[in-house]
Amino acid sequence: MNTENIVIIGSGPAGYTAAIYAARANLQPLLITGFVKGGIPGGQLMTTTFVENYPGFPDGIMGPDLMDLIKAQAIRWGTKLLEDDAQEIDLRTKPFKVKTSIETIETHSIIIATGASANKLGLPNENKYWSKGISACAICDGSTPQFRNEELVVVGGGDSACEEAVYLTKYGSHVHLIVRSDKLKASKAMSDRVTKNPQITIHWENEIIDVDGSDWMEKIKLKNKNTKEKLTITAKGLFYAIGHTPNSELLKDQISLTNNGYIVTEPGRPETSIEGVFAAGDIADSEWRQGITAAGSGCKAALAAEKWLSINGLSSLIERDDVEPAKMKKGVEAQESNEENFKFNGLWQKGSYALRKLYHESSKPLLVIYTSPNCGPCHVLKPQLKRVIKELNGEAQAIEIDIDAEEEIAKQAGINGTPTVQLFQKKELKDQWKGVKQRSDFKKSIEKTLRN
Repeated sequence: MNTENIVIIGSGPAGYTAAIYAARANLQPLLITGFVKGGIPGGQLMTTTFVENYPGFPDGIMGPDLMDLIKAQAIRWGTKLLEDDAQEIDLRTKPFKVKTSIETIETHSIIIATGASANKLGLPNENKYWSKGISACAICDGSTPQFRNEELVVVGGGDSACEEAVYLTKYGSHVHLIVRSDKLKASKAMSDRVTKNPQITIHWENEIIDVDGSDWMEKIKLKNKNTKEKLTITAKGLFYAIGHTPNSELLKDQISLTNNGYIVTEPGRPETSIEGVFAAGDIADSEWRQGITAAGSGCKAALAAEKWLSINGLSSLIERDDVEPAKMKKGVEAQESNEENFKFNGLWQKGSYALRKLYHESSKPLLVIYTSPNCGPCHVLKPQLKRVIKELNGEAQAIEIDIDAEEEIAKQAGINGTPTVQLFQKKELKDQWKGVKQRSDFKKSIEKTLRN
């Protein structure tokens, strides 16, 4: 078994930035992206819309597009990607061991960048309107056009909730703060800023029971805990400020964690309680949780790991054939199919014309992928599905449907969220998936259809 220099676990801004620095140091890091645990690859920015506070993008950038660029930069400099979840981490022996669903990896050092997941309310329609009105970061998303001059809602009673409510008054027409108790948990100074702000209405002893709307969230339903009285607020934005849960479950009883589950590090440093193990991003940050602070901490973790490996004589540097890596080729999106460019045996096509032709005339299994332009999970899933179709050597075909452009088709298919994938053969629906799934799930289902 080859022993890696560095294994980076997590693929948000912290993980990919650490990979860029480690790769440029010729350490050829292995980055385990994660796939299901702790959210989708790319981290929380994959589920945001417009990012206007990341340096270098004066006009802003979509969260998924930003993560695609950072990922491409890491790959260009030689990062190896493993698109899987870390299922077990053994820090008790050296080299350290990381087990995934397909292999056990040995490594001299580890950078933990598994992030933290925003706590949710578990509302019936929560998943439907996540990133379509519901957000876990007002400071990240509050200034986006969808929320400008609209009624906005924040849920929570601590400092973060109060800070976000005040912040949102700069953009929304009015802000409602939903507090479960009869008082705020926030500091006195922060509480005063909220209670004395005429643009903020506090709904005491209320809880949110559900949200509703059409394509975008439009209504928030409340219930008073004491009187049981129900109230509906018309609002276009709902921001959660009810805390985060760090994705540190694999590290319990092996490394020093805070009572809340965050990795313990010295202020401003990436070293953990175990030599050779470093932490970056939200997994060690219970306060800031910004993309740019995560990226900065990833830089520090990689530099610290490089130094530690060198001091301990553990570095195994690669020799580059070319000093300057080849530039990354930009992915080419599928063109809308029409009568002129449609190919009956094409493996991946796009749009209603191709769908109608293949649905009615092809005998091969047909994978129909419903996506939308700003869907982060779609960015993750489409490359996986393209690999599946390619691996099947022409035995199956795929059609991509943009639900924004093909609203009627999506409605007829009963699509209420993206990504949704349907598998047909000879007009019969064989299987259906919602959200990001493992590539093997799709391949096994297609192969089963082929056998039958």
